[in-house]
Amino acid sequence: MTKPRRLLTLALISALLGAGATAGAVAGGAAASAPARAASLMLDFTPNAIHTGIYAAVARHLDAANGVALHVRIPGASTDAISLLAAGRVDFAILDIHDLAIADEQGRHLVGIMALEQRPLAAVIAQPRFTSPRQLDGRTIGVTGAPSDLAVLRSIVAGAGGRPRTLRTLTIGYDAVPDLLSGRVAAATAFWNDEGVQLTHLGAGHRPFRVFRVDRFGAPSYPELVLCATAQELRRSPGLARRVVRTLVEGYRFVLRHPLEGEHDLEAEVSGLAPHAVALQLAAELPAFLPRQGGAYGSLSPTVLAAWARWERRFGIVKRTPNVATMFDRSFLPG
Repeated sequence: MTKPRRLLTLALISALLGAGATAGAVAGGAAASAPARAASLMLDFTPNAIHTGIYAAVARHLDAANGVALHVRIPGASTDAISLLAAGRVDFAILDIHDLAIADEQGRHLVGIMALEQRPLAAVIAQPRFTSPRQLDGRTIGVTGAPSDLAVLRSIVAGAGGRPRTLRTLTIGYDAVPDLLSGRVAAATAFWNDEGVQLTHLGAGHRPFRVFRVDRFGAPSYPELVLCATAQELRRSPGLARRVVRTLVEGYRFVLRHPLEGEHDLEAEVSGLAPHAVALQLAAELPAFLPRQGGAYGSLSPTVLAAWARWERRFGIVKRTPNVATMFDRSFLPG
């Protein structure tokens, strides 16, 4: 995104958020007198730009202002966030919406209570010579091995008029960038906000890789990452859930108004991040934090979720259509 376009985007987002931010500040102040209660939050992945609002909330003590002592936990290579959440070893977790659907089908009573962003992050990234996903017919495509990968791949190729059954897949794990740069695969499933940003900002001498986002080729514009808790925890401690949601909503609202300061908060809280990469990723993600049709940060649209549920079943991520009425609860979002 060029600097003028980025500034325009930030200005529009800031204007949209002005009234909501004021209301959030009042709510946070009102909760400040309540006793702080510890709450653990497991991330979906190692910290990156998508988590900026979480770390901004911690850095600026928005959790304390809302009566919460928020402890952010970073998953390891073998971490199973769903098992930890279901067992009560963490209070809240950021889950991929596909993992939430699979857990629900397995009988685990987990509930999504806030969207982290409003667009799918999944994409197929192709070598520069491929201008359409339909040109991938018969090619070797790298996949991570996650259950949703094949669904994303099939949806994108079919949505462009291609033939998904002709594709050959190669499991490469979460290492798409070197495999694409080496030419080992014609394309790979990856995230447009991470690998996609890396591969489109390689610098002089490199042709840009093609990033085909799943919601531009047949999938609905569903939220990829969702804040979740167990149904039991929500019944037992609804007030804590509301405080945590309000804390995160205020953190992301701050980032939407002040992205550069949000970047600095993330980099101050998490060591080892590359500031240039964080800046590029966050600039790409900012428009995805709010619904396209307008609405507040964190929204869970029943219409969008119903369309996602049908897509989820159609492309085989789950065997039955997810029941969005029981899998999601919007009552914990600020009014």
